[in-house]
Amino acid sequence: MEKIVLASGSPRRREILSKLGFDFQVKPSDIDEKVLEEEEPGSYVLRMAVQKALAAAEEESAGLFIGADTVVVVDGKIIGKPMNAEEAKEQLRLLSAREHIVITGIGIVDKYHNRTVSSMEQTIVYFNPLSEGEIDAYVASGEPLDKAGSYGIQGLGAVFVRRIEGDYFNVVGLPVSRLYGLLSELGYNFWQKK
Repeated sequence: MEKIVLASGSPRRREILSKLGFDFQVKPSDIDEKVLEEEEPGSYVLRMAVQKALAAAEEESAGLFIGADTVVVVDGKIIGKPMNAEEAKEQLRLLSAREHIVITGIGIVDKYHNRTVSSMEQTIVYFNPLSEGEIDAYVASGEPLDKAGSYGIQGLGAVFVRRIEGDYFNVVGLPVSRLYGLLSELGYNFWQKK
């Protein structure tokens, strides 16, 4: 049985992997997440995902190390996690009554065969118009403060989402189908993980 390590502290990613039946360890990576000058959002999430997986795998001799990074993109600009409640409110005002793109990059470092694979998923999310009262109440709940774009589709933020085009799990932070494809590419048999 392969050792699987999730290079993320995200409770949402842990929950998704658990629901899929994976037996895994958690080893969050502490890397510089600064966006490079002229870096496109897709390139950024792929770079971050691979760097997180590589950092978690650095001192290990064997294992599959899964890194992921999710961003919200509005008008080509990356919207990350808010620094505080005021920034969360600004981000929610920006998302109100319009669509945005959620991009998640996944990187897997296979220390058994010295291979690294990566891919990304994109989903379009359409928001309802948000009033100032709704924004204030939602930010006061505390939910937006650790999430890219200041909302969680799997939580209270779901009430703001009119519809999506694409993978729901991508918006949560770990596109399951894309992960399955990458593990299959590495020769990992998902159906024999127990």
